[in-house]
Amino acid sequence: MTQPPGRSRVLCVRTGLTAGFGLVALLTFASLAIAEGEQGVLAPALFGDFSGADRRMLFMLSFVAGLLMLAAGLAIFHLRARTLWIGRERTARTEMLALLARAERAEELLMAEPQLIAVWSGADDLPLISGELTGVAISPSGRGLIGTGWLDYHDTRSLDEHIRALRERGEGFRLVARSRHGGFIEAEGRAIGGRAVLRLREVTGDRLELARLADRHRRATEEIEAIRALLDEAPVPLWLRNANDKLTWVNRAYAKAVDAADEADVLARDIELLDRPAREEAGKARREGRPFLKRVPAVVGSARRTLDVIDIPSSRGSAGMAIDVSEVETMRADIGRQIEAHVRTLDQLATAVAIFDADQHLTFYNAAFSTLWQLDPAFLDEKPSDSEILDRLRAQRRLPEQADFRAWKSKLHEAYRALEPAEHWWHLPDGRTSRVVTTPNPAGGVTYLFEDVTERIDLEARYKALSRVQGETLENLKEGVAAFGSDGRLRLSNPAFAAIWRLPSEMMEQRPHIDDVVARCSILFRDEAVWQALKSVITSFGDARHSTSKRMIRVDGSVIDVATVPLPDGGTLATFTDVTDSVNFENALVEKNEALEEAARLKNDFVHHVSYELRSPLTNIIGFVQLLADGSAGPLNDKQHQYAGYIKTSSDALYAIINNILDLATIDAGAMTLDLGMVDIREAMQGVAEAVQPRLAESGVRLEMKASHAIGEFEADGQRVRQVLFNLLSNAIGFSQPGGTVTLSALRKGQEIVFRVEDRGRGISQAVIDRVFDRFESHGGSGHRGVGLGLSIVRSFVELHGGTVELVSEEGRGTIVTCRLPIDSAARRKPAERNPDLQRMADPSDGAAARRKSGTALQ
Repeated sequence: MTQPPGRSRVLCVRTGLTAGFGLVALLTFASLAIAEGEQGVLAPALFGDFSGADRRMLFMLSFVAGLLMLAAGLAIFHLRARTLWIGRERTARTEMLALLARAERAEELLMAEPQLIAVWSGADDLPLISGELTGVAISPSGRGLIGTGWLDYHDTRSLDEHIRALRERGEGFRLVARSRHGGFIEAEGRAIGGRAVLRLREVTGDRLELARLADRHRRATEEIEAIRALLDEAPVPLWLRNANDKLTWVNRAYAKAVDAADEADVLARDIELLDRPAREEAGKARREGRPFLKRVPAVVGSARRTLDVIDIPSSRGSAGMAIDVSEVETMRADIGRQIEAHVRTLDQLATAVAIFDADQHLTFYNAAFSTLWQLDPAFLDEKPSDSEILDRLRAQRRLPEQADFRAWKSKLHEAYRALEPAEHWWHLPDGRTSRVVTTPNPAGGVTYLFEDVTERIDLEARYKALSRVQGETLENLKEGVAAFGSDGRLRLSNPAFAAIWRLPSEMMEQRPHIDDVVARCSILFRDEAVWQALKSVITSFGDARHSTSKRMIRVDGSVIDVATVPLPDGGTLATFTDVTDSVNFENALVEKNEALEEAARLKNDFVHHVSYELRSPLTNIIGFVQLLADGSAGPLNDKQHQYAGYIKTSSDALYAIINNILDLATIDAGAMTLDLGMVDIREAMQGVAEAVQPRLAESGVRLEMKASHAIGEFEADGQRVRQVLFNLLSNAIGFSQPGGTVTLSALRKGQEIVFRVEDRGRGISQAVIDRVFDRFESHGGSGHRGVGLGLSIVRSFVELHGGTVELVSEEGRGTIVTCRLPIDSAARRKPAERNPDLQRMADPSDGAAARRKSGTALQ
């Protein structure tokens, strides 16, 4: 059995060292003995009786013998070691050959399949590479891989990161990367004996199919995650349902649409976006295996919206989405309304419009087109061609007469190939003139605009004639007219202007500036403030330009009225009128009017004074007559009773007249107040009817009353209402013929109570109808003659209530008086606030205005 080479080497070294040390020790001992000499203690013991020379010889012999023994030991050691070394070398060579054979077999086995092995001994060492793999190489720096497009970017980056972790931290890994040509590479990294080992090999067989499935799963998972992330951020609500129609997933937009905290809250509470009918319809479609597509209303974020719902069934449930189309619907409705508005606008245009497409067929026409050419709408609705319409118009002689109609039509149809609009003038056989504009459409086709300019041409001719007439009129006006432009220069004037201000004709021809005109006219009128105001108006550029008027009293005593009117073009028209004569007449009339007003005031004061003075003695007369009639002063015979009755009747009439005068005076003074309360309309009418019964019996006239039993009551002064009706009935009875009929009616009309008194008497002539409401105006009729205060009192009391009075009369047919009283509380206001005309009732000079206010008219 061969000893281990290490053990043999140790034995040889130990034997040689032992022999050498023994020899050295012997020589040392002998040397010491010789050195000691003869008197030494050791010499006799070791060498006996040898002399000193003998002893030195003996030492030398011993030393030589030791050296020989050392040499022999070393020789034996050398031979022994060489034998051992030769055996060890032979054994090592045998083992090396065996290892080389094993390495060759391992390499052959390793290269049996395409793979690459890289080994790193240190962090910065270059790798030891074994094998090869098509398209793969290790980078010279050893930090990563250099590929030839065999891995995609994601896998290459992942492999580089794993290699770096393996080399730096010894983290092992195993992964499968997909190559771009469809194959797979298995990468395995391990830390072995302080080295980093990377193994790359192609995946084949079942492992290839498994790798493909794993890669497909990975990619599908990544795609699903990306799609889910995209769907989760989508702005429209999305959801998934299981086979039981229960929500299993929703996105953020869904949670926001149902006002939930998050997606988990929606699933936990099972919050539905759609209402029950929509969900049931979608569930029915899902069970039938067909998609559900419908537009439904829903509440989204507390607002009512319109959604397009799409629910697609699957084997495990369904997936759905809801698209908010509220704005689309709104825009569609707006576009529809705009189109309808455009169509209505075009139908309202006086210009006829017809649009033809690229195939020369009619696609749109407005009402003016059908009317202008007198074409049947049914024929136009069939979308005829341009040529068919022209042929029909030619057959009906509604087109210009043409010697070569075909060439004329071809020239007209060049508009379909033109780029710019064209204008044509058609002089039609019926004397009309039409302006035709052909405009090419961007998408093909032509838009025709037909404008009947016959009237415009006629208006232009008439305008020119009118301009000439106006020019002649302006030249012959007595008023001075001057038109200034926006630059302040005179543009137009007539001879009267120059004559009034004594301006030379040479100056007018030079179109002077307003400053030059004012400087020349200041000779006759020297008020600088008026001229500055006039210049400011003419040269003003403000937006709020308005008309002005001034009166100038010149140094020669003449009076000139100047008026300025802003013109649309920014200019100003100034008119100068010599009103010297009018001012003189006006001054005279004012003086006369003041005298008349003073006379009227004196008359009213006299009437008021006399009325108050007559009332007291008249009261005494009435009282004494009543005493006489009652027999308190003694019995009276029949004749005396009759005379007392006459006195009583006349006194009552006089007392009523005085009361009316006093009422009018109170109204004129603004001191009249109404005692408002609820007035029963039928009861008031009945009371007035009883009051006029003596007059009815005396005149032989019949009274007829018309009022609904449900007419009710209204707020007013009952005494004044009865006084109004009494005066109206008295007036109607007085103007009626014996045997005639007077009608008193009342009705509710809106917010008014309308009283109407109608008679069939002789009526009132048109000459005096406007004055019947004036005071002290009385006109006989059928023997009736009064003081003329009845209708004046009626109008005053009605207007005091906030109402109106209307009188309609025609001679020979009778009279109708209508009083309208408001139902609401407007009568509570003061008369001056409601009708300022009441303040002028007593003014005789304003009688015409009062008559116009009464609103009389004939029917």
